[in-house]
Amino acid sequence: MRYTDIAIIGGGLAGSAAAAMLGRTGIAAVLVDPHEVYPPDFRVEKLGGEAQLARFRATGLADSVLRKATLAGENWIARFGCVLDKDPSPQYGILYDALVNALREEIPPEVERIVAKAVAVSPSEDRQSVFLSNGETISARLVVLANGLNVGLRHALGIVRRIESAAHSISIGFDIAPLGRSSFPFPAMTYFQERARTRVPYITLFPLRDRMRANLFAYREVGDPWLRAVRRTPVAALDAVLPGFRRVAGDYAVTGEVKVRPADLYVTAGHRQPGLVLVGDAFAATCPVTGTGSDKVFTDVARLCNVYIPQWLASGGMGEAKIAAFYADPLKRACDAWSMRKAWQFKSVSVELGPYWLAQRWARFGVSLGRGLKHRLARVNPSAGGAHSSSSSSSSSSLSPSA
Repeated sequence: MRYTDIAIIGGGLAGSAAAAMLGRTGIAAVLVDPHEVYPPDFRVEKLGGEAQLARFRATGLADSVLRKATLAGENWIARFGCVLDKDPSPQYGILYDALVNALREEIPPEVERIVAKAVAVSPSEDRQSVFLSNGETISARLVVLANGLNVGLRHALGIVRRIESAAHSISIGFDIAPLGRSSFPFPAMTYFQERARTRVPYITLFPLRDRMRANLFAYREVGDPWLRAVRRTPVAALDAVLPGFRRVAGDYAVTGEVKVRPADLYVTAGHRQPGLVLVGDAFAATCPVTGTGSDKVFTDVARLCNVYIPQWLASGGMGEAKIAAFYADPLKRACDAWSMRKAWQFKSVSVELGPYWLAQRWARFGVSLGRGLKHRLARVNPSAGGAHSSSSSSSSSSLSPSA
């Protein structure tokens, strides 16, 4: 039997960040995950925007981790074959496995890491027992469930996932290279849809070390023939839905594997139990199109590790009433609600065909033009106004995770 204060189950983005934060404050913790090194996984590939980076910095881990990412200091916003804005918002490209492994490097050696699966948890008002696939057992005051999309353990505890929207969106990732030139004309770019009927809201391009990465998003059925075309002939499929993209990007080729991942919107029920707390995607998942998933993770982990765990450990017991304070936290609740609301709003403004939604799309077009004018004036005359503005979520972050 191993004894600790906190047992963290799952070593992805949320679990690794929590382990690093707790270890830095001297709280006894054990991280359980089946992978010694986190393997490739098509999830978060970019972080950015002032709001999201502020949430990341609240964990105390951002500065160290972002040194391993690729910075683009400017993001072009384009639509209808025209550049509307050159947004100075910072963009950091980093693959999900690289992000998680960078966070794991920040975990102090005092935090024990066990390469195994948690196969069962026995919760109580005082101490929790965690049974591992290697035959070991952990006794902890609190179990942090950060095992993302893996639902088996939660189902055994009576924690159920309620699907709000199955396959709400489709995320597509691939490398993209210019033809006949050494580089693209932009440091990073977000190109928005031209026609709502294509059900493709935007594509975002950003540097990833020595190559350019693309994340393309769609609101389509999983069996849609267009998705098969994207895998087989990605350039032709992309030209068909975003015909003006080539006028900004120039001739290009898609290189390497095309990865496709559907994403459900879901929330959790039955999670209010003694000795257990859920964070990140283990609690609820939102839409990668809006880029708010990382915001939710950083908010969850920062509030849990900075505020609630130190409070809970200062007194005896770990009852349900204690745990409920985290789920009722105003900042967490606001971030969760904002993220879910964005998921529905962005889909509606991208695919609905009525006059109201057409007006909404043109209004956003006007906002981008206005921001572009402001940034151009600021570059010509820096004293005319700040050259920095907060960006929309789709232009600042993709696959997981801002405004």
